[in-house]
Amino acid sequence: MIETERLRLRPLTDADTDWWVRLHADDEVNRFVGSYTREQAAARLGAIQQQWAQRGHGLCAVELRSTGETIGRSGLNWWEEFGETEIGWTFARAHWGRGYAMEAARAVLRWGFGPLGLKQITAMIHHGNDASVAVARRLGFTPLREDTVLDRPCVVYALTRDDCPTTP
Repeated sequence: MIETERLRLRPLTDADTDWWVRLHADDEVNRFVGSYTREQAAARLGAIQQQWAQRGHGLCAVELRSTGETIGRSGLNWWEEFGETEIGWTFARAHWGRGYAMEAARAVLRWGFGPLGLKQITAMIHHGNDASVAVARRLGFTPLREDTVLDRPCVVYALTRDDCPTTP
């Protein structure tokens, strides 16, 4: 579990299936990350749990420490086809504009570059996702390459441990 001033990040579990479906049902939220049926969400959460077991990291539910409400997801995702660990963040629209993505991502970077010992972390951001580009740039990420993720073009941003301003 990772804690910040306002947030708690914990591994996602099967118990998060209905929440995952609700999060991705919002057209503004799923514009870049897609929507899920309950069956698809259960399969995705199963893959996330498998990644936790195999790699010691994965995506996390992001909760408000003050209330325990789950407001989004963030964490690290290993992409076998790219040989890269990606940071990601997705939040319920009601919680946009409050700095939660930055706060969660900074904590995830400290975790990834610190205890996990990663040398580089990427952020795969689909074209038009200006809010995520702004977060990535504020975190110190720079463009690495153009690529295709989930059948859609994106820019892959990268940050190395040595260039990370939040590295312990």
